[in-house]
Amino acid sequence: MSPKLKLKVFASRLLRYFFQGLLILAPIGITALTLYWAFVTIDNLIPKEIIPEDTSFNFLKYKGVGFALVLILVVVVGYLSSSFIIGRIFDLFDHLLERTPFIKYIYTSIKDVFDAFVGEKKKFDHPVLVQVYGLDVWEMGFITQTDVSSLGMEGYMAVYVPHAYAITGKVFIVPKERIKPLENISAGEAMKFAVSGGVTNI
Repeated sequence: MSPKLKLKVFASRLLRYFFQGLLILAPIGITALTLYWAFVTIDNLIPKEIIPEDTSFNFLKYKGVGFALVLILVVVVGYLSSSFIIGRIFDLFDHLLERTPFIKYIYTSIKDVFDAFVGEKKKFDHPVLVQVYGLDVWEMGFITQTDVSSLGMEGYMAVYVPHAYAITGKVFIVPKERIKPLENISAGEAMKFAVSGGVTNI
């Protein structure tokens, strides 16, 4: 084998090994960076720069303390909200925000999104196949409203279709007969399949 051919074979193998390594390390690295970003963001919710030196609160400047305190605060608020009296206070505050001009649009939108994913009234737990663009083309989505007659659309449903490789999506109002429920896969598997562009096995 000539030196030129050997060099070509070596370069080809080197390139193949590079992409194999990238395929292994990229998901790990992106996941680690995402977790690190979330950790730092939550940890920095407590402004450490305003904490004076030589005080009993100086421990708040240590890395991770803010993250732990935020998690504890979230758990405590969740626990207190289960109490009847404290829960009524939270409900009153919630009602006030939902009635405040301008703020109500931001607050209710964010609240509904969180409720859809982790609330007691989860919305993305009914995966379906829906015909939107043609009879032979199916989109994977989730039923968010089974009755949209308030929009003047009798016999229609609201279906949320997530975009691949994004946190966005679109809502389609389609006839019930163009929706096929997916009974053999979970909502999590359906979401992962749709967001991954269909490359994830289900």
